[in-house]
Amino acid sequence: MSRLFQGVNQRLFGTWPLKGDQARDAILSAAEVGYRAFDTAQMYGNEAEVGQALRETALGRDDMLIQTKVHPDNYSVSDFLASVERSLDALGVDEVDILLLHWPPVGGAVEEPLDLLNQCLQKGFCREVGVSNFNLDMLRTAKDRLDAPVAVNQVEFHPLLDQSKLLAGASALGVPLSAYCSVAKGKVFEESLLVKIGAQNGKSAAQVALRWLLQKGVAPVTMSTKPANQAENFDIMDFSLSNVEMAMIDSLASSRNYRIVDAD
Repeated sequence: MSRLFQGVNQRLFGTWPLKGDQARDAILSAAEVGYRAFDTAQMYGNEAEVGQALRETALGRDDMLIQTKVHPDNYSVSDFLASVERSLDALGVDEVDILLLHWPPVGGAVEEPLDLLNQCLQKGFCREVGVSNFNLDMLRTAKDRLDAPVAVNQVEFHPLLDQSKLLAGASALGVPLSAYCSVAKGKVFEESLLVKIGAQNGKSAAQVALRWLLQKGVAPVTMSTKPANQAENFDIMDFSLSNVEMAMIDSLASSRNYRIVDAD
């Protein structure tokens, strides 16, 4: 299993759309809170800020997990490897822990970028490889094409969106999922069910949503610039949801089916 799904790394700190001093301050406080896994991407335009901030923490390189993603504009043979080298330079590391394809290419032909991910593995640019926003057909191709296990498929996943078919299919393939928009851009606070379950557990609606993800085996990505909110998002290991509570939240997801990121 990927190191992403072990221990403290199950909870990732996301860095979109942070830039400049805001990115630096947020990452430093997240590290103090306890985050050890950090997610960025070429598309975010903040890899240099993320790298600089991580060097300013008290963490050693082996104490942190760094994940970045290749922009689809760089999927050509002429651009892919050079773009990853630029990412490594910006982050100030010799290799990232996990390198992802950020989106499937237009048209869905994933074979060539997957082959280029293999080259990054061979060159030591990354320890593990994965994908993001892949459907099940694409995941099957990735599993067959990559020279290493698919470390993760990072997708939109939260209690207001039914991703049960994707989760079941990915699990059958042995590919774990990670969740962006994991608290539905704050929409979870508007759901009385999540608020009620939170009150019964001495937790917030956001903590309930994140715990629901963890109990499904999905690693949540969260972002906040406020240390108090970072700490709240991180503090989800001291309670568990009952089977009844999990089923109630599952029903909420299937009834709302609220998607934030347009697949087009």
